[in-house]
Amino acid sequence: MVIVRSIRRDDLAPLMTLVGDAGVGLTTLPNNEGLLRGRIEASLATFAGTADKADEQWVFVMEDVAAARLVGICAIAGAVGLREPWYSYRVGTVVHASRELGIFTRTPTLFLSNDHTGASELCSLFLAPDYRVGRNGALLSKSRFMLMAEFRDRFAPKVIAELRGVSDSTGRSPFWESLGRHFFSMDFAEADYLTGIGKKSFVAELMPKHPLYSSFLSKEAQAVIGETHELTRPARRLLEQEGFRFEGHVDIFDAGPALESNIEDIDAIKKNTAHVVAAISTISTTALAASTAEASSALMLISNTRLSDFRVGLGRCAAAVNGVTMDADLARALDVKLGDKIRMVALRPAERTAQA
Repeated sequence: MVIVRSIRRDDLAPLMTLVGDAGVGLTTLPNNEGLLRGRIEASLATFAGTADKADEQWVFVMEDVAAARLVGICAIAGAVGLREPWYSYRVGTVVHASRELGIFTRTPTLFLSNDHTGASELCSLFLAPDYRVGRNGALLSKSRFMLMAEFRDRFAPKVIAELRGVSDSTGRSPFWESLGRHFFSMDFAEADYLTGIGKKSFVAELMPKHPLYSSFLSKEAQAVIGETHELTRPARRLLEQEGFRFEGHVDIFDAGPALESNIEDIDAIKKNTAHVVAAISTISTTALAASTAEASSALMLISNTRLSDFRVGLGRCAAAVNGVTMDADLARALDVKLGDKIRMVALRPAERTAQA
């Protein structure tokens, strides 16, 4: 059984091992022990309610309970751009026209913007390659919505997710090679790393402030604006299933897309429901689902509702008097007891109609 839970201090060593496999392009997961330790401390302060809004970091790990192995990580930044500027490119259009000459042209442009300042950000999603099977990716990505549903007032009205842009196996980014390199005189991997460890001031110091004509970039660079890295496409599909859309903002380094949604429009949050655990069964969730006509046939995201030691797993619950019946193994993994409140929503949006 795998679950997603809030991160702990003793996760640092296995997290370092996991991050070593992430590669270039995951800006918020640099292979730096000091920075990762800082993120853990920031997350502990955030869950404890002692972090400033500008510093809130809700960090989660996926754990294989039986193997006692950390196999994934994801996070939410409470509000981006409050401590230092948050930059993205807004894709736009400039029109040039001459009635006398009969010329009318539309030129795509890139405007440096801070439009997402204050938004909550879904970030740092990474799953160990050997666990990219079944529903693990969906559980890891969507687990964050369970916390947001329970503690909605802790998050901004707008939620964004900057996705990894196109780069090759060596970390070469076509967009960076055609644009960023001219202003920063460094490799994409180095610029990405510096951003990840908090040295972002160089962006403001070196990046041109005026609009850029994207037609001046190489054809290869133009082709990847708003495109997602092949390894990140499944994550993009999961977010789009929940109502996230590309609204024309891209990363300033690799031109990866920023998806966004209003928090109340995220499907897993909108259709999330709270229940009381009325009974705990010792039979499997599969048998539990078949044991009564009123059982939930849909596989559910199920979480406890504690801000400290928050946990999310997958399972099925049967209707019971004054609540639901949970499988004992899942209840144990989520540290849920009789009388506790849980949150549930079907993993697949298509199966949520009855949950609305």
